Amino acid sequence: MIQNRENQSILITGESGAGKTENTKKVIQYFASIGAVAAKEGAEKKMSVEDQVVMCNPVLEAYGNAKTVRNDNSSRFGKFIRVHFGKDAKLASADIEYYLLEKARLTYQNPEERNFHIFYQIFKGVPQDIQTGQFLLDPDANNYKFLSNGDVHVPSQDDVELWKENEEAMVILNFTDEEKYSILKLMSACLLFGNITLKQNKRDEGCEIENPVFIEKTAALLQIPAADFQKCLLKPRVKVGSEMVTKSQNSEQVYFATKALCKAIFERTFKWLIGKCNKALDTKKPRQNFCGVLDIAGFEIFDFNTFEQLCINLTNERLQQFFNHHMFILEQEEYKREGIVWQFIDFGLDLEASIELMEKPMGILPMLDEECVFPKATDMTYKEKVIQQHNKKHPKFSVPSMKSTKGMEHPPHFNIHHYAGVVGYNVEDWLTKNADPLNDNCLDLFRKSAMPYMAELFADCVPAGPKERKKTFQTMAMMHRRSLNELMGMLNSTYPHFIRCLVPNETKTPGKVEAELILHQLRCNGVLEGIRIVRAGFPNRIQYADFKQRYQILAASEIPAGFIEAKDASQIIIKHLGLTDDEAKFGNTKVFFRAGILGRLEDLRDEKITQILTAFQALSRGWIARKIYKKLMEQRVGVVVLQRNIRQHFILRNWPWWKLFTKVKPLLSIARQEEEIRAKEEEMKKAMEEAAATAAAKKELEEKYEKLETERMEIQAELERERQAAIDAEDLVFKLEGKQKELEEE
Repeated sequence: MIQNRENQSILITGESGAGKTENTKKVIQYFASIGAVAAKEGAEKKMSVEDQVVMCNPVLEAYGNAKTVRNDNSSRFGKFIRVHFGKDAKLASADIEYYLLEKARLTYQNPEERNFHIFYQIFKGVPQDIQTGQFLLDPDANNYKFLSNGDVHVPSQDDVELWKENEEAMVILNFTDEEKYSILKLMSACLLFGNITLKQNKRDEGCEIENPVFIEKTAALLQIPAADFQKCLLKPRVKVGSEMVTKSQNSEQVYFATKALCKAIFERTFKWLIGKCNKALDTKKPRQNFCGVLDIAGFEIFDFNTFEQLCINLTNERLQQFFNHHMFILEQEEYKREGIVWQFIDFGLDLEASIELMEKPMGILPMLDEECVFPKATDMTYKEKVIQQHNKKHPKFSVPSMKSTKGMEHPPHFNIHHYAGVVGYNVEDWLTKNADPLNDNCLDLFRKSAMPYMAELFADCVPAGPKERKKTFQTMAMMHRRSLNELMGMLNSTYPHFIRCLVPNETKTPGKVEAELILHQLRCNGVLEGIRIVRAGFPNRIQYADFKQRYQILAASEIPAGFIEAKDASQIIIKHLGLTDDEAKFGNTKVFFRAGILGRLEDLRDEKITQILTAFQALSRGWIARKIYKKLMEQRVGVVVLQRNIRQHFILRNWPWWKLFTKVKPLLSIARQEEEIRAKEEEMKKAMEEAAATAAAKKELEEKYEKLETERMEIQAELERERQAAIDAEDLVFKLEGKQKELEEE
């Protein structure tokens, strides 16, 4: 990113439980670490954007992750995290986009699975008096229908500690206490709302709520009138023609509306959380480039595959196509563009056919959107139309045989041949899931809630007329395809890097490796084909100028002095290193290398630099050693002189003549002092005479200067008088000439 000034992206993909979420956290922590801005000494310590980027994880995991059969902390949504850097390569800001939140998990979980972590954190982390007093909850998690399997214990998930981390993260991300409690009230309301039981009326199609206490608690938490809420659920007002009429709902319709409203509350809360994190991460600092990290659900094949699996698998199909296009097509096109002799290899990984089957007009999803518009359409009519349109007409579509589906609880209605395998899809509830209808009466009630947070979440739910509703109608498939296209556009504008996470075994056992399982994953995600093209092609390439600058040290004596083109210099370097034509190829703007050659060049460069530094260190150490040696020799000479003088002192100190000399010596210095004083006095006398002569000469010069100055002033005054006389004479001449003209005229 710094070298090429190009946005980068990292695509972390793999099956559920392969470690995508953990890898994403490590990558984000790495970005936050290397891009951290050093704090000034003495400055007040405040929360940095690096801390906030890292602390988004506990919040998003609490509300978006759950335990599945294969993974104790599975992300049930996809996210694309952009980490923006400034011109100085320091972290400037970040933002998050999410995709495919599995909101259906809120109302139902498969055996041995859990709901989203936040619900269990509420029961384990929130004090019991707050649970019962403010959130109106029963402390026993087993009493709630939306927690299908009750209080499932997960050894690797300490809900109490995770709750504390979530609380700390919200403080760092600038959540207010009111916002935190409002979110938890909505989560509690969803659990309570799911516990209502209905009784069908015998006289009409309507129904009644058997346990109104749950609807009252839900209304109290949402701060809406309980009576109006119950009325909107059981007997909503609908528009028929130009009139509003009251319509009684049966128990099945009310149950569906209840689940749909809970899912809407949860999804809007999650979307608001993402927006709150983005607001905290937006520092308004100037941005230069970004590194994006994509963590999205991997390819899924279950016994019962429904609408959610189709959307996830379509996303993975598009991402795999992006990988193939980048790794295989673009790679070989660059060889052709650079003028390298290359035999084009078809790896047979074009996924366009299966993508068109799902996305293009008259495909699986467009036909589903069309079917949602027809009033009398059902899942079965949709199934018949899809089979009629594609069976035996499209190579990626097939219908399972009766024998293969015998004994299955949810038999697939049709198969799609994905890159990772054949997946059978069951179309039960597809029209309902795609249309995602909500009770407009309840939405309007939510919009008018006395809780500011609730009113903010549903502020856009303004009742619209039939024409406006028709214009704004958006199915889940439409929204997913739009967000997927935006994601692919974003990825295409960056330079991608791929991280493939692999599941080592199906039993979550440490240290156990199932070779067949790993090989299947490598084959499905294109890694084996990637290795093939790397071995067959030239995966490493460098611009000539960059190659010359980095590796000219390996052939410094061969490159002539003065200017030389980068391509010619690169050829000289490679020829000097003895690389064959098969190991290195020269393109129009780049030099290409086989796998492993660039690593070898790096080793040679490191060795050369080591040699140069070793020689420099040897010279430096030699100079330092010689300097120390010289100093030691001088010290040795000084010690010898000192020793000799000390010995002489001990010999002479008791000698009578030496004693006499020491007594007479001060007297000799006194005689010399008198001579020095006389010499100084003579010097002083001579200096004073010179000073007097200088003063006399100065006085004489000053007198001459004054005399000359006086004469100059007199001459200047005389000159001024003469000038004035000349001016007067000129004036007189002008007057006489004027007089003469007057006389001549007369």
